[in-house]
Amino acid sequence: MTGYSGVWVYAEHRNGVISKNTLEILGKGRELADKLCVELSAVLFGCNVSSSANVLTIYGADKVYVTDDEKLRNYKTRTYARLMTELILKHKPEIVLFTASTTGRDLAPRVAARLRTGLTANCIDLDIGDFEDKETGRRYEKILYQIVPAFGGNVVATIVTPFNRPQMATVRPGVFPPPEKIFRKGEIVLFKPEAIDVDEEVEVLEVNRSQEESSLENAKIVVGGGLGVGGPEGFKLLKELADSLGGCVGVTRPVTDAGWMPYDSMIGESGRTIRPDLYIACGISGALHHMIGVRGSRKIVAINNDPKAPIFEAADYIVIGDLFQIVPKLTEKVKKYVGAL
Repeated sequence: MTGYSGVWVYAEHRNGVISKNTLEILGKGRELADKLCVELSAVLFGCNVSSSANVLTIYGADKVYVTDDEKLRNYKTRTYARLMTELILKHKPEIVLFTASTTGRDLAPRVAARLRTGLTANCIDLDIGDFEDKETGRRYEKILYQIVPAFGGNVVATIVTPFNRPQMATVRPGVFPPPEKIFRKGEIVLFKPEAIDVDEEVEVLEVNRSQEESSLENAKIVVGGGLGVGGPEGFKLLKELADSLGGCVGVTRPVTDAGWMPYDSMIGESGRTIRPDLYIACGISGALHHMIGVRGSRKIVAINNDPKAPIFEAADYIVIGDLFQIVPKLTEKVKKYVGAL
């Protein structure tokens, strides 16, 4: 498609502090932009946010489009969608990325609908590659590969949108590592629309901000439990091990479906994505929809009494045996080691 160029990232913030998830996709956006030999830009809307634009350039943005206005103090879907659409139509980026947060999942599809373009939601990876249309034989070069789990996380699919522009995607929080600071000297562009049409049909009475980046997502050590833990009582053993290591407990979806642990502790395709230094999986078979959530772990230790458990294929260290015997002994060893420090 002629006339389209550049990779854009929509920047989310909390009271002017750029979100960790935004920085994650900014790092991936830098990688994509370098492959395409184009600029990486960020888009920042809000009130009293101009000073935050420099953070985005430090982490890789060549350019930051900023609209700083009192009318944008509170996020309103239609107001923000109109502004984002206007900015995209004016500058025509090739790729636009959003984080798959509450805001991103709300804003991205509305912008895509206004632009009459495609949107791939909840991506776990992105890349640049070529595509050949089997029906026409036409070849498209350097288009966005949008990689997502499908069929309940049992397969991973690569989606391409070769015909419409911009190519748009939302990205799961936690799937990319935070980027290193580049200290790139970027350009700050103040975007002043003719009018900011505030959505008068919606009135914000109060803002209650939940902690989207949970302690589980930020934990350096996570002890995971599946159906093999046997029930709520079994998770007391895992909690004791996690506490001794200074970590958190995470679970598979069947565990939350059974009501043994809260939904907020679920890891996987429909739960949290984690990147700990150490993940200890106890009684977890290793289904793909769970492994999607832990694939960024630096080291995986798997404890399972089934020598053919699929999780062993992804594990760095394998322990075949009864977790009810192994976990208490491991906890005891950890406590002795910590106590001796």
